[in-house]
Amino acid sequence: MQNLKLKIYNLIRDDDKNNIWGNIFDGTIIFLITLNVIIVILETFQLSYSILAIFQIIEIITVVVFTIEYLVRLWTSNIKFSEVSNLKSKVKLIFSFMAIIDLFAILPFYLQLIVPIDIRLVRVFRLFRLFRLFKLNRYTNSLTTIFKVIKNKSSQLISSVFLVSFLMIIASVIMYEFENAAQPELFQNAFSGFWWAINTITTVGYGDIYPITTLGKLLSVFISVLGIGLVAVPTGIISAGFIEFDEANDKKSNYYIELLQINKLYEKQIITEEEFKQLKQKVIERE
Repeated sequence: MQNLKLKIYNLIRDDDKNNIWGNIFDGTIIFLITLNVIIVILETFQLSYSILAIFQIIEIITVVVFTIEYLVRLWTSNIKFSEVSNLKSKVKLIFSFMAIIDLFAILPFYLQLIVPIDIRLVRVFRLFRLFRLFKLNRYTNSLTTIFKVIKNKSSQLISSVFLVSFLMIIASVIMYEFENAAQPELFQNAFSGFWWAINTITTVGYGDIYPITTLGKLLSVFISVLGIGLVAVPTGIISAGFIEFDEANDKKSNYYIELLQINKLYEKQIITEEEFKQLKQKVIERE
């Protein structure tokens, strides 16, 4: 039984160490996720009952597959989290980010079957199928890399977002004070100023609300110029994160390549055991 569990875990594991059957499994899940997203978009059109019936069948098949996948991941959790007990491994998996996404991807389907729900709420629940799109993070290295970079740079990103938000709040209150008397119908309160600040700092400029006083125009120029630089800060942080991530991966790859070369030299008896240990220790210390 343990061997079977290990084989299944190797089939569904999240990393890139899958065999050909693991790649087929990943491809199948990605196909189902993509198909579901396409169906959610198509359902916004006026379609015949026969097509909607086909969509319903696809929905049932998808939910069954995703439910089995969720239960299997729960069953093999003690292999993924081998450092804790069987019960704790299941709890750890259930509250992990990707497991929550997996649950949100199937839970609305079962809720509408178990609990009598107003049809309008059912339509809202159907939008939860879009959570299946987040499941792609588990099956594509590119999305995993993006999430890792954002996680590594989370503190800097939060700081930059806080700074931009602080600037918008200050600017919105000041603009309200400048423009309320001249345009009371547009700048009714600080929230009106906040809408203007968002449009200005992000350079969207809808044109529905803008200053007409001299002080308001001067503030608008200042915020526009300052906003261009501040909004670009998160982009720079993420770009730096990708560079650091690539450098770390290159360094890690070189580390394993050097160890592999040393092992080959030792296996071919080109170097002695003592030389093998010394070279290996030097590589580890340099790392």
